Amino acid sequence: MSSPRLPWDRLVRFVSQDSQRVLYGQPILADPSDVNKIAELADAGDLKVKVFEGDTALTATPTDKTATVGKLLGPLDGASVPIVRCIGLNYRTHILETGRPLPTCPTIFTKPSPSIADHGEDIPIPTIAQDQCDYEGELVILIGKDAKNVPESEALDYVAAYTAGNDVSARDWQREPNKAGPVPQWTFSKSFDKYAPLGPCLVAAHMLGSADNLSLRTIVNGEVRQDTNTSDLCFGVAKLVAFCSQGQTLQKGSLIMTGTPGGVGLFMKPPAFLKNGDEVVVEVGEIGRLRNRIVFEKG
Repeated sequence: MSSPRLPWDRLVRFVSQDSQRVLYGQPILADPSDVNKIAELADAGDLKVKVFEGDTALTATPTDKTATVGKLLGPLDGASVPIVRCIGLNYRTHILETGRPLPTCPTIFTKPSPSIADHGEDIPIPTIAQDQCDYEGELVILIGKDAKNVPESEALDYVAAYTAGNDVSARDWQREPNKAGPVPQWTFSKSFDKYAPLGPCLVAAHMLGSADNLSLRTIVNGEVRQDTNTSDLCFGVAKLVAFCSQGQTLQKGSLIMTGTPGGVGLFMKPPAFLKNGDEVVVEVGEIGRLRNRIVFEKG
C-alpha cells in the first residue's frame, strides 16, 4: 500500500522573524522558478511560508497561519532521524575516477543521528580529522514508513521526500592503513558530529518521483567541483530502497544518502582538501542550495 500523500510539496524548518519557535512551513513562491532559490530568499528575509504544526516533517499538518522565515534551519533534526544509510561509489563518474569496475550491488555504510547538521550551520572538524577533510554532494532519500523486504516495483511507495546532503569525510581515516586499518573503512571516517548537513528543504516524492533526472553540483568557495545529474547513478532510488530493506527494517524517518559523483577533493590533481573557513554549497535541481562553512576545532 502506498504511503499517504504528504500535505506539502516543499517543507522547510525555520525560526520565524516574530518568535524564537522552531516551526515547519511550506514556502510561498510567487515565481515558480524560485524553487531553487529558497535559501537565498530566506537569507534576504524574503521567504514567506504557510506554517505547519507537528513534531517532525512527516507529521507536520497545515495551519491557517503564515510567517516570514528569520533563520532557515535544516529540514530534519537528528532526534527525528533513526539512522542514515549511505551508499558508496554509486555514480559512474566517481567509480571511474577511483579506477574501480562498476559494482554489481550497492556498497553501504552508516552515519549516526548526531551527524545531522542544519543548512547554514558551521561544520566542526575535530583535530584528528583536519588533514584530509573532503566533501561529497549527494541526493538524500527520506523514508516515509517502515520498510522491510520491499520489492523494487513497490519501493517508491516508501519514499516520502528528498533533500540535498553533504557526506563530509576524513579521507585519511577512511583509506590510510595506519589509521583505517588494512582495508578501507567508511563509518568512523564519516561519522563525526555534524558530518551530514541537510537542506535547504524537503521536496515531497509526489513532486519528484524517482528523482532520476536532477542536476547536482558541489561548489567550494565559488569553484564548481562536482557537476553531474542523478541519471548517472548506477543504482537508482527504487533499487536502493529495495536492496537496503533486505532482511532489515528501514525505519520511518531514516535516510539514504545516495552517493556522490566524480570531482571530490581526494582525486583532484593535486588533491584539494577542505581548509578552515571554506564554504561548501551542494546544489540539487528542484531542491535548492545547501550551504555550510567548514570550521576547524582547536586542540
